[in-house]
Amino acid sequence: MTQPNTVDVQIMDKQYCIACPSEERDNLESAARYLDRKMREIRSSGKVIGADRVAVMAALNITHELLHKHQRESSNAREQVKSLLDRVDDALSDDANSSGNTP
Repeated sequence: MTQPNTVDVQIMDKQYCIACPSEERDNLESAARYLDRKMREIRSSGKVIGADRVAVMAALNITHELLHKHQRESSNAREQVKSLLDRVDDALSDDANSSGNTP
C-alpha cells in the first residue's frame, strides 16, 4: 500500500516505492516509464546482461542524451545572443551615422 507522499513505480518488472511530493508525482511516473523503456531496449539488444549493468548503461545513455541536448541549447542561445548583439551594434552604428557622429 502506498504511504502518503510516496509513489509506486515499476521498472523492469520490479516494484519501487519512492518518496515524492504530490506535485511531482506525474513527473516521477513519466521518468520511471522512460527509464523502464530504455532499460528494456538495452536488455533486448542482448549486448548487456544483468540488471545492474543494464541500469548503468541506461543511466549513461540518458545522461548522454541530456548533455547533448544541453550543449545544443547552449549553442543556440549563444548564437541568438550574438545575433542580438550584432543587431544592437548595427542600430547604434546607424544612429551614430545618421546623427553625424563617427564611431
